Amino acid sequence: MAHIDILDTTLRDGQQALWGMRMQAGMALPVAPVIDRSGYCVIDLTASSLFEVLIRSCRENPWEGMDLMVQAMPRTPKRSGMRSNAAVSFGVTPDALMDAWMRQLNVHGVRSLWVYDVLFNIDKMLRLASIAKEFGSSCSGALMFTLSPVHTDAYYADKAQKLAASDHIDSILLYDTAGVLEKERLSTLIPALIAVARGKPIELHANNILGQSGKAYLDAVALGVTVFHTSNRPLANGPAVPSVQMFAHNLTMLGHTHDVDVALLEPVARHFERVGKAAGYPVNQNNEYDVLAIQHQIPGGMVGTLKANLAQHGMTDRLDEVLRETAEVRRELGYPGMATPFSQIVGIQAVLNIVSGKRYSIVTDEVIGYAAGFYGEMVAPIDPNVLDKIMTSARAKQVIARPPEQPTIQELRKRHGTDDDDELILRALVPEADLNLMRAAGPVKQDYPLLSSPELDQVQRLMRIAKSPVVKVRLGEMQVELYRQGR
Repeated sequence: MAHIDILDTTLRDGQQALWGMRMQAGMALPVAPVIDRSGYCVIDLTASSLFEVLIRSCRENPWEGMDLMVQAMPRTPKRSGMRSNAAVSFGVTPDALMDAWMRQLNVHGVRSLWVYDVLFNIDKMLRLASIAKEFGSSCSGALMFTLSPVHTDAYYADKAQKLAASDHIDSILLYDTAGVLEKERLSTLIPALIAVARGKPIELHANNILGQSGKAYLDAVALGVTVFHTSNRPLANGPAVPSVQMFAHNLTMLGHTHDVDVALLEPVARHFERVGKAAGYPVNQNNEYDVLAIQHQIPGGMVGTLKANLAQHGMTDRLDEVLRETAEVRRELGYPGMATPFSQIVGIQAVLNIVSGKRYSIVTDEVIGYAAGFYGEMVAPIDPNVLDKIMTSARAKQVIARPPEQPTIQELRKRHGTDDDDELILRALVPEADLNLMRAAGPVKQDYPLLSSPELDQVQRLMRIAKSPVVKVRLGEMQVELYRQGR
């Protein structure tokens, strides 16, 4: 029997997958102390993409919100993830800005980091890990898993060996964005990773898109994995990871041990159910097994983006066609792993191929940059016919003539007009207009005002059933007036 460490991803991956990264600090602060006392080994808290969404969609200062969350959870190490060569954009971010991002996360109290690169620029991953070590933080090197003819056990073992050889890497994180890992593959892959990991723990993160990741977790326990990523049930499953409730139950049933206090899980679940329902966000999701999902391997959150892109063209009925096209584009581009940025790059190109009616008649700058090697060494060559279409596209010469720049931190501070690296990162992430709107919104709210109440439940029920253009109702001392849109 084994002792298993459980990592909580409710506040990062769970809300990223299910709520589109729109969890504001006030939505989580009321239960943050409970999560902190629950016995998790680490609490996954933030990432650069969450910063962008909080600024642009929620008008909330992410540094301020993160500080409040860190203060509310003093017991448990907080984690953030980083792509090695980019913060928010699907392009390439200067190394100096990535270094500043790593430093400032640590300055604000993050003490557990994970770094990844879909094309495995190991040197960039280790450079960032070395900065984490300057603060005494732990760092996990991630293997972004994908199924393809070229992503073999030997391929992943080679990357794991290079990561584990560094003193800056404390664990190896096997990250299955599409939830395609099952017992047959795990039974060869996990031993291959353990053999080269130098005794460093193996972590597993597997989104439950196919509904099989809960079983995969138990198979991985039997094979020697000791750290697992889970979310509290309202923000688990579907495109997110398995629930901590069921994983903890299954571990106990099989005789394994863990440190999570299961009595503290339910109040957190009730809170996020109320928040999700009040905000109109999905909770308590489950997915069915879909063979097409194995072919395209798009992370769950990206499916929503594709739907939005198709809706702009009045083509929502063609989603399955786009998903099949995504699988074909992925093959033609040499099987890049389907995690940021390539899930977006491949998916958007597939949409363009369908919408335009002629494949690769429109090619994105990011696809051109990928073909030009801006992102790093490809796993496999691009299909020659497709490469020819990419390199002869209208934008190709312009993009290739402007490879990613590498300004110094001093040059970046001068360019953005600030010596404050917190501010520098925000200005580099989003336009000044968005920052001005964020500042105008005032301080971060420390609670969420739309939580359900008997009165609000009555109003919501009334909104659903009212047919008249104007409805006025008095409920005790509260008067409600409803007007149909357009009046």
